[in-house]
Parts: sequence; C-alpha cells; structure tokens
Amino acid sequence: MDTNLTAAYDRCRELHRRHGRTYYLATRLLPAWKRRHVHALYGFTRYADEIVDRTEELSPADRAARLDEWSARFLAGLHGEPVDDPLLPAVLHTIAVFDLDRADFASFLRSMAMDLTVTSYRTYDDLLDYMEGSAAVIGTMMLPILGSAAPAAAREPARQLGLAFQLTNFIRDVAEDLDRGRTYLPDEDLAKFDVTREDLLAAKARGRGTPRIRDLVEYEISRAQAHYEAAAPGIVLLNPGSQACMRTAYALYGGILDEVAAQDYDVFTRRARVPRRQRVAVATRALLAPAGTPVTVPGPRTVPPRR
Repeated sequence: MDTNLTAAYDRCRELHRRHGRTYYLATRLLPAWKRRHVHALYGFTRYADEIVDRTEELSPADRAARLDEWSARFLAGLHGEPVDDPLLPAVLHTIAVFDLDRADFASFLRSMAMDLTVTSYRTYDDLLDYMEGSAAVIGTMMLPILGSAAPAAAREPARQLGLAFQLTNFIRDVAEDLDRGRTYLPDEDLAKFDVTREDLLAAKARGRGTPRIRDLVEYEISRAQAHYEAAAPGIVLLNPGSQACMRTAYALYGGILDEVAAQDYDVFTRRARVPRRQRVAVATRALLAPAGTPVTVPGPRTVPPRR
C-alpha cells in the first residue's frame, strides 16, 4: 500500500477513534483486515458532518460551497481522477475493493446538504426521507464489508439498524441540535404532546425537561425500538467474524436508550452515556457469544403514545 493511502486510512482511523467511541470499540472486534475499511467509511461521513456542523465561523453559503467542493473532489475520484485529500484515497480504495454502490454516497451527500437549509421536519416520513441518506445507506455501505451469506435478506435489517442508530442520536442530542438551530423530532410529534420548539429551548435553558417533553421522548424511544426490532434478525445473517462487532454496536447504541429512560426520559439534565465499564462488559460478552446468538431489542418496553 502506498504512503498516501496508508496515511489516509490512518487519518480515518483517528477520526473514528476520537469522535465515534462507541462504534470504534465495536469495530475492534472485527477481523483486523476489515477494520480499516470501516474506519474509511466513518471518516467519510464524519468529515462531511464536520463541514456542515463544525464550521460555525462560516456563513451557510460558505459551508455549502465547502461541501460542494469536497463532494466534487470525491466524485472526481470516483471517476478515476487523482485526488489531493487527506482521507478520500482511503474511501475511494474501500469503495473499489468492495464495489460499494455509488448511489449510497450520493444519497448521503444529499442529506448532508439538507442540514445546511432544513431546520425541522414536519412529519416522521419527512424525517425518514432525510435519514434515508444520513443513516439507512450507511447500513448498506457497511454490509459488503461485514459480509453475509444472505446479502439480500440482510439488506433491509442493515438499513433499519442505520435508522435505529440515527434516531438514538437524535433522542440523546436534542439539546445539542437546538444549539445548531435544528430539531429532528418531527413537528407532528411535538404537537401530539403539546410541546413547542420554544418549550424545548426553555427546557434546555433550565437544564430540565417538563412532563410533556418526557412523554415525547418516551414516544420517540418507542419509534427507535421499532427500528431496532426490524434490524435484529440481520445480525445473525452476517459473517460469523462480523457478528460480535455488530452485537456490540447494537447493544451499546441501544444502551443509550436505557440511559435516557433511567434519567426519567429527561434529555436536558445530562447527555446520556453508557458507562465505560458497561461498554467493556458488553464487548466482552459479544466476543464470547457463539455466532448465531440473537440480540435483544433495547430500551424499556412501552406502548406509544401514553396520552
């Protein structure tokens, strides 16, 4: 492997290690030769996200121009042109090795561009349209790397797992997203529980949610659970060497929902985290579990809506 390609994989791994601790831990359970390719996909998605969300000093137009420029560089690389970039060579190499669907990457970049102009979603279907690119396609990108003897059957569970992980993040990060001027909980759900955006901002300011907001969060957890349930059959369809990784990721992301429930569904008191000792214990159990061991749907068992 040439020096530039090695450096690009190293850059992606560092982004993953620094920003994706939960998934990075799970990735360490993969066969060594697969890890760098997972790091490459994470690096691609994280770098695009940083252009959108970590460049607050730039105007929306400047951020859009930066994302367009980087996207054009990536698309040029897909067409075989030389690419001068610190991480794209690793991404392009991974796409070539596994013949990943280029349409998934175009869909992802479309959703990243939406974050520059869209600040809320009217319905859950509208949110799902966004998450198709920001989350579901991540599952289908990953599937060829993880491997499966039944890839057609594993495809929809992989998509559902991407949606489950994304919605878990939206539930946990309500306060952080408000700082960016966005709400990912659908407007129709807020209305169902008589919650307004101003209510969310007030709860963030005082560091405590209201009963109606907690009911809303519990309802959103039930939505996430439905995606986890749909994803569960796909874990045992993966190649045996990939199952421990995904059992771990499934349990750790789902554990965030348990932590939110444990703080009475109040996402404003603190950012829900799975304790380190528990993360290590989950990874150890996943590594020791025989291939084919099913996963347990995470989160409290609730029947929405409560009101």
